Amino acid sequence: MRRAAGHQRRFDERFAAYFDSLAGRRGGLDLPPYGAFPARALDLVRELALRGGKRLRVVVLHEAAALVTGEEVAGLDEAAIAIELLHAHGLIHDDIIDDSPVRRGGPSTYYAYRHEFPDRPDTALALAVLAGDLAAFLSMRVLLTGGLPPALAVALAAVHADVGASTVAGQVLDLERDFRPAPDLPLLHAVTEYKSSRYSVLAPLRMGLLAAGADPAPHDGGLSAYATALGIANQIHDDWLDLFGDPGSIGKSAGSDIRSGRHSYVVRALLAAVDAGERRVLDSALGDPDCDDDTLDRVREIARAHGVDAALRAEAGRHAREAAAVAGGWRGHWRAEAVAFFEHLPTWTVARDR
Repeated sequence: MRRAAGHQRRFDERFAAYFDSLAGRRGGLDLPPYGAFPARALDLVRELALRGGKRLRVVVLHEAAALVTGEEVAGLDEAAIAIELLHAHGLIHDDIIDDSPVRRGGPSTYYAYRHEFPDRPDTALALAVLAGDLAAFLSMRVLLTGGLPPALAVALAAVHADVGASTVAGQVLDLERDFRPAPDLPLLHAVTEYKSSRYSVLAPLRMGLLAAGADPAPHDGGLSAYATALGIANQIHDDWLDLFGDPGSIGKSAGSDIRSGRHSYVVRALLAAVDAGERRVLDSALGDPDCDDDTLDRVREIARAHGVDAALRAEAGRHAREAAAVAGGWRGHWRAEAVAFFEHLPTWTVARDR
């Protein structure tokens, strides 16, 4: 994934420069001249956004443009910043919903405010919500004020606004999912598609093609099929990492899905596999934010005894192969080098350790 590393490195430099520009006179953000809270909100958005992550969306965006041309493409920087700011918005609000103290190896925005206002929990919550909202509006602002050709800016903003609405709808469905005793696979797949796949894969594909001068509409069936399969493979692997991965690598506490009571792919598989005694262990851990490490270790032992860990790895691999096969069908129409990247990406996403 050397090409991906290059995209990530260049983007991180550009992203830092973007935040620097918000404080400048030209193109700067017009913050209120009084009070410290507005600037602090922007600082926390910047801190989370620049703390890293896989930058999968940035890579997909650039490689989507490379399907069309090997030349430099205007508008990709703005589109990448917009997508990553939307991602930051989602992370900030996710951490509020899940009461998560850690994100990307550091404090979540919500917990940063909780530490600053230990005696004002309502204020901490309100400020975290507003910081997430700020990231969302900045994500649209960068497309519409970045000096792009008007037609391209509007086209990119339309894709971005649509996927933003879909992502929020997916988050709402995500909450509904946890009201059900054992969600079925179609529901889990729908949550993954709306909450994650559409903005992490499908929107960058569409925006990359648009920036490169191609109309994505005639290819939308294949783009959607690829995004759906890759998104499911990625989410199953994320859920697997949450229970079986190394906390130092994944950048957050292990077992957060169990402790928050999230009915993930892992939890669904566990609920289908356990006997009555094991179910009591799982029920004692599920939704308990104070679940201790010994209980979590017992849940892992139960999962491994039933082959849940191996079965989920196999299922993620199956969806990854499905995505790779879809990308293979793009050969002959788009540039071979970029097609090869999209064929390889699903295999990488289910082998990563973070």
